[in-house]
Amino acid sequence: MLSYEYVKCTGLSEAVDILAKEEQAYPYAGGTDLMVGMRGGKFAPKKLVDIKTLPELNVFEENDQGIIIGAAITLNQIACHDSIIKNIPILAEGSHSVGGYTIRNRATLAGNICNASPAADTAAPLYTLDALINIVGPDGNRSLPVEEFFTGPGQTALKNGELVQSIFIPRPFPAGKGVYIKASRTGSVDLATVGVAVQNWGEHVKIAVGAVAATPVRAFSVEKAINEKGEKSSAEAAKLVNNDIAPITDIRGSREYRYHMVEVLVRRGLEQTMGV
Repeated sequence: MLSYEYVKCTGLSEAVDILAKEEQAYPYAGGTDLMVGMRGGKFAPKKLVDIKTLPELNVFEENDQGIIIGAAITLNQIACHDSIIKNIPILAEGSHSVGGYTIRNRATLAGNICNASPAADTAAPLYTLDALINIVGPDGNRSLPVEEFFTGPGQTALKNGELVQSIFIPRPFPAGKGVYIKASRTGSVDLATVGVAVQNWGEHVKIAVGAVAATPVRAFSVEKAINEKGEKSSAEAAKLVNNDIAPITDIRGSREYRYHMVEVLVRRGLEQTMGV
């Protein structure tokens, strides 16, 4: 049976100090990935640092620069938020794709990306929105583009003692439609076998795909064909996504199936958002 100390922090600086100094201390907000990992033996914390009620992590606001989503904001809060639905519905779709309703009442956007699964449903939408990850740690604050935050399966750019404080979606928001399309074994709740985010920005498109490489990746080959070369066929453009990915075979699908499905979903995303 696991034995660990539980600490409820009263301030962000206290949390950072504990995480920097204590061996095997883990931040605890939603806990939906952490608890599963603890039961499965992936994590063996000596101390759980409860951060979910910290005011600095519960900020959820829109201003002249963009939208700030604190690290303790749940996925259901995001999926139902009027400004998200109005301005960046692709993120609402990605958030709604994670688990079931009760899980989304606990799970957070920050936790979904900090788990660093290549199949994270919110990652691909964030890639297409030029999201910034705001980080706080013992050496101060810093921000990273979301594409630099993921460094490998289960790995992020966070250093010892650092926490994600918030996710920032900058203005201007996309002028066109965005969609997140997910293929999974059960159709709901399960992790993505393939996840595709396509965001129309009016004059160009951004595409990101998940579960087909070591991290979520941008489909730059497809983007170039449409944005620079003027490709009008969604089917022809979608074929190029194979240049950007390196899928593996696992319990959720074979390498060959992923190559096929990612092309299908990119094509559908382009048809729904770009009309090509």
